[in-house]
Amino acid sequence: MLVVKIGGTEGVHFGPICRDVAQLVQQGQRLVLVHGGSAEANALGEALGHPPRFVTSPSGFTSRYTDRKTLEIFAMAVLGKVNALLVEQLLSLGVPAVGLTGMDGRLLQAKRKETIRVVEKGKRKVLRGDYTGKIQEVHRDLLDRLLEGGYVPVLAPLAVSEKGEMLNVDADRAAAMVAAAMQADTLVLLTGAPGLLRAFPDESTLIPRLPAARLDEAMEYAQGRMKKKVLAAREALEGGVPRVIIADGRQEERPLLRALEGAGTWIEASMAGG
Repeated sequence: MLVVKIGGTEGVHFGPICRDVAQLVQQGQRLVLVHGGSAEANALGEALGHPPRFVTSPSGFTSRYTDRKTLEIFAMAVLGKVNALLVEQLLSLGVPAVGLTGMDGRLLQAKRKETIRVVEKGKRKVLRGDYTGKIQEVHRDLLDRLLEGGYVPVLAPLAVSEKGEMLNVDADRAAAMVAAAMQADTLVLLTGAPGLLRAFPDESTLIPRLPAARLDEAMEYAQGRMKKKVLAAREALEGGVPRVIIADGRQEERPLLRALEGAGTWIEASMAGG
């Protein structure tokens, strides 16, 4: 069982990743694809006169402040465009892909964060009216049925609250939760970087192997969105996933296959420290 998350940042190429997915599926690999859509959501928000607002938590994590209008724009981008394009590409390669969100069948159930604490210009603030959530449960039955039927689920990062509200959830952490629930052997996070860098943005400082015991140290190296990926790696490992790979989704040739062959940063529960 393999869970692959495709980053929504600029520069990540869907075509080569989809070709790799097609090859793996043809070889009998069971696979769930999770994707982001930040770049498309940002562009759509700008075009509609509602540009994105990014905020930083007191602990240093950056996220999108999601009021109701931002949520609807995000849904239009990730489901109406990114998800549809991925399904189209996979179908053209002979992969029986099915596009869905975490709302479908309450696949991803999350607790809404109606207020969030942020730091802006050195001052702590509380923002209200937020529609983001933290995933609490993955109801895997729908994924099981699709996989048993030979389909490849393509999952957009929208979840549902207990009240039935649509929520924006972090795609990396959603992929980690799905990987844990599906008892995946590997979680691959394909992003706009070669992996975790010891001295960002110097790509020559790639950390190729990282024991799970050193994830606290890794959080110190991580910059920007990479912090969420390291956090997702921790959550996947704590959920029983043996291996997380953070690798380069910008490659024009075999990005996913290269990651599985050893490229990027491999974080493994069984790896010895050092």
